[in-house]
Order: sequence, then C-alpha cells, then structure tokens
Amino acid sequence: MVTSLPADVQHLTEDTSTALARQLQFADISTNLADQPIATSHVCAGTGKPILLIHGFDSSIFEFRRLVPQLATEAQVWAMDLLGFGFTDRTTEAPITPAAIKQHLHSFWQQKIGQPMILAGASMGGAAAIDFALDFPEAVEKLILLDSAGFAAGPAMGKFMVPPLDSWATAFLKNPGVRRRISQQAYCDRTLVTPDAELCAALHLQMPRWKEALVAFTKSGGYNFLSNYIQKIESPTLIVWGEQDKILGTQDAQRFKKTIPHNQLVWIPQCGHVPHLEKPKDTAQKIASFL
Repeated sequence: MVTSLPADVQHLTEDTSTALARQLQFADISTNLADQPIATSHVCAGTGKPILLIHGFDSSIFEFRRLVPQLATEAQVWAMDLLGFGFTDRTTEAPITPAAIKQHLHSFWQQKIGQPMILAGASMGGAAAIDFALDFPEAVEKLILLDSAGFAAGPAMGKFMVPPLDSWATAFLKNPGVRRRISQQAYCDRTLVTPDAELCAALHLQMPRWKEALVAFTKSGGYNFLSNYIQKIESPTLIVWGEQDKILGTQDAQRFKKTIPHNQLVWIPQCGHVPHLEKPKDTAQKIASFL
C-alpha cells in the first residue's frame, strides 16, 4: 500500500503548493472493489458546508492548491484523488473504470463526509461529478462544473493502448516538453506555468503503476457515454467557464446551460481552461455566491 508522496515534493517552492503538500493525508477507504482498503489521498480545510473538489484527467489534488485556501474561509473544503489518479494507491486489484471510480468516490463520501455535499469537478472531474450526481443525487446538494467535460469526447488514445503502443503513448504524455505545452495551452496567462506549477502537474507520474492505471482508464472509454444523460441532472448546478478556454472551447458551456434543468452559467474573463488555478479568487467568489 502506497501512502506517501514522491521525494520530489521537497522541491516545491510556491506557498500554496507547499501548504497543500503538508495538508495531504491518506485515508484507508473500504470498497467492494478490492479485498484491502484503498489508500486515498485527500485534504480537508475549513468548516461549514462540505465541498468536494475533483481533479481532471492525468492530474492530481495539487490542481486545487490555489482554490482550497480561498474556499476554506466559506466552507469545509475537501479535495481528493480519484481511483487510478493522483496519489491514491493504484497497487490494489481494483479496476480503473468510470464505474469503479464512482464506487470509490461514493465510499469516500460515506466514510469521510457522510452528509449532502457540494460536488465540484474540473475538466474530466466534471464528468466524474456528473456521473456521480446522476447515480447518487441524495449525496449531491449542489453541483459545480469547472470547464467540464461531459459533452466533449475524452482522450482519443484508446486505440493506441495495446502493447507496445501503450508504452509509446504514455511515454509521450510523460515527456516534460509535452506536458509543458499542454499546461501552456490550458492557461490564458502562460507566465503562470512556473517551474513549481510544472512540478505540481507531474508529481503523480512518479507514483507506482501510473502507466498501467492510465492505460486501463483510457481503454475503458472514459466518460464518452455521458452526453445523453446530462439532462437528467437533478442538483442545482453552477457552470464556471474561462472565456479563453482553448482546451474545450466555450461552446460546451452553452450546451450545459441549455441542457441542465436548474443551472447558472458564469464566465471568468481573461482565463483559460483552469479557472481554479488561473483565477482562484474570482472562482471562489463565484462559488461562494452560488452557495
């Protein structure tokens, strides 16, 4: 069982990054997915109504390092690493599929939060949040989508995830230059892609079985099944979108607006695909108003 961060965490330099690293804990979450509990990385800060933050594809809890302290003055803020991602243990026999991710997330909610929550997901995490809210509406008082996937197709790498192509595909994703270009595309202000930000985006690659879990999730097809179910969301939903999102564009924001029964769409100006990283104060203010 893996219950520690990679040694390179000592090279973090920005205050929000080092603070989140100090806060990070591992909880043994019992599920029906594996015989042994799954060591699940998470943080919790603040008091009040619980908000749970869910990261995007091939990312980690460090995605919320700038948003957690902004929100913690308003609520009890949780952030966690999904099954197969971040620093959550990948060495169990648990499958890495959307269904397993949802079951693990539900078990985490039952064992750590235990009351209706505000569920917020960024990018692929938004799709995971939608999938969860559809199956467990009693657990989700409100839903927040941050430049969310759900309509857009997921990573088109599934056809490459057979040996030896899977090794080539994951080696491509692991390349520092590739990751830097993806990060730069995610921001409107590219100066925010600092060495510390690059390290935060890559720390989880050093965890055991990163490659195997990424291959398994990608081969599962991800969340490409969701688009026909989004209209069934019951929870009041806040849609937060960066006006300069070059990863998903802006059309899906309007599609969510037209499809989800009870929703509010707010735009973050001069902001790309990651408003929780690029404009955390503005994003926190929009969330606080929604609450």
